[in-house]
This record gives sequence, C-alpha cells and structure tokens, in this order.
Amino acid sequence: MTTVYAYPTLVGKIEVTVRGASMDGKPLQLSLISQRDQVVALHQIERADWTEGVLDLEVSLPTDELDEGPWSGVSCVAVLTEGATNTRVVSRLERRRGDTHWRGEVRVRRSTHVARALLDVNVVGSHGGVDGRVLGRTDTPWVVDLLARTPIRQRDLEILERDFRDGPQEWLRQFVDAPWLIDTTGDLPAVLINTSFEGLPELLSGARGPLEKATAGMVAAQIAGEAWATMFHSALSNLEFDEDGTPHFPGGWREAVLRSMLPEVFPGLPLAEALAEAHSRRADGRGWAEVQSRIHYTAGRRGQVPKNLTATIRAVNRAQEGPRR
Repeated sequence: MTTVYAYPTLVGKIEVTVRGASMDGKPLQLSLISQRDQVVALHQIERADWTEGVLDLEVSLPTDELDEGPWSGVSCVAVLTEGATNTRVVSRLERRRGDTHWRGEVRVRRSTHVARALLDVNVVGSHGGVDGRVLGRTDTPWVVDLLARTPIRQRDLEILERDFRDGPQEWLRQFVDAPWLIDTTGDLPAVLINTSFEGLPELLSGARGPLEKATAGMVAAQIAGEAWATMFHSALSNLEFDEDGTPHFPGGWREAVLRSMLPEVFPGLPLAEALAEAHSRRADGRGWAEVQSRIHYTAGRRGQVPKNLTATIRAVNRAQEGPRR
C-alpha cells in the first residue's frame, strides 16, 4: 500500500529484526521466531498462564538519508496493535552513540491481547515547523501470534464453533436459524459454526460412511466458497486511496485475498489495473452484476464446490442403486 504525504518522507527501507523473546522472564526458543516470515509465536502449551512477553527489537534505518534530509528531532517507535481488543501500545526505541541501529523492547501483556497483534515500526520527526510527522514505516508488519505454536504467517481462516441460541455472544442470537456465519471484522476472517443448528457440528466433524462423508464435504465446500466471496467483498470495501483517488491494496489478509482472486475475476489484467477496475465497477455499478457472477464463480472454484458436488451426486446415486450383487 502506498500513502502520499504532503511533505518529504524516507525512500530507504526500514528493516526490523526480533533478536530474541522471553515469556515471564524465560527466553523463548529461537525456533519460535521466524525472521523470514516476520512472525513470533508466543503460545507454548506448557505455559498457558503466562503474563507478559518481551520482544527484543533491532531496527535498521536509512541513516545517510536521515542525516542529509530536511528533518529534525527524529525518533523511532514500535507500535503494537490488535483490532480484536482495540489495543495500541507504543514503545520508544533508542540509538546509542556510534551505533547504526535503533534498539528497544516491546512488551506483550496477555491481559490486553487475545489472538494476533501486528508490530510496526514508525520513524517520526519534525518538518516545516510541524512535530510528529511520520517520515517512514515498515513495509510489512511483524505478526505476534498468541495462539500459534509455530511461527507461520499465513492463516487464511479460523473455524470457530459458537452457540447462536444460548451462547454468550448476544449479537449471534438474531442469526439463530443460520447454520454458519462469515465474520470479516477481525484481524483474521472467521467461519462461525452454529452449534445449536441440529446435526451440523456432528456432520462436519464425525461423518461416517460414503454418503455422510460426501455430504460433509459438500457442506464444507459451500462454507469455503461463501467465505471466499465474503472475504473478497470485505477486502474491496477496505481499500486505501491516493489523493487522486487511485486505489491501493489494504494490507493483511484482505490484500492476500485480493491478490489471489483478482487474476481470476479479471483475467489478463495486471493486478493494479484489476484492482482499479473492480473498485470502479463497484463504485458506479457499471457491469457490477457481471463482476459479481465472476466473483462467486471464482469463490466456488476455490472452495472446490464443483468437485464436492460431483462426489455427493455420485454417492447419492450409488446409495439409491443399492449394493451390487
């Protein structure tokens, strides 16, 4: 995503390294920190009751550019956010005399985070007599995953069981007759399976026999197809724009969904043009009905609906024919 500012900003890259991490004062294994994927996995089954994690950061900034640029009072801060809890923690990093790197600690408190937090680094300074200008930020944030045992960045979808009728989430009660819902409001999209919908959880988790297994596969494919379509629409509704109205990818899972589906929705168009075309069609309604058909077709294919429907039809036909003699 590209953001245009009304003042000069850094061109050089800001690189962030998590050199180490600890949980309640005990060092974590380095295998729980992936420098390549930029992920820290804070969950350890032996320490489910941990209180605080500490990340040791090292940040490399374009030093020559900062020294020669028109900015003053430059500082570097780490920003840890999580949409699910509306938490934002800012930690100041320091540079020692003669050191080319900025270093510091970021504290992750279990009481204020629940799932996946994003760690950005911002460079802030003064320009034109105005303090607090954002001069640059990391291209890709680190992910601090409180639920994962391994540091894997990409988790496409969460599957969560919820009681729509008698569960603690009152907002779900209005959907008591729905077998499932797709929730795209969080840091990670989720499929909410309604445990009060008779027979559904048992079908999805414990199907036996060819016909039941084929039916479970068809239901799972339907859920997946609906999830892809819903995620695409959600992503398209969260674009960022330049001052001239040019749309840009929104980042996170929404960007991944758009980059994955746009080449199939608009085959032959470069990604940037496909994004602009999708936004334009949706905004003015020109040919949007046709685009929606392409979206649902692509989502169905990604959910493997055709394959599972064929398997279900064959299973039903074999069941109707009875055992062969």
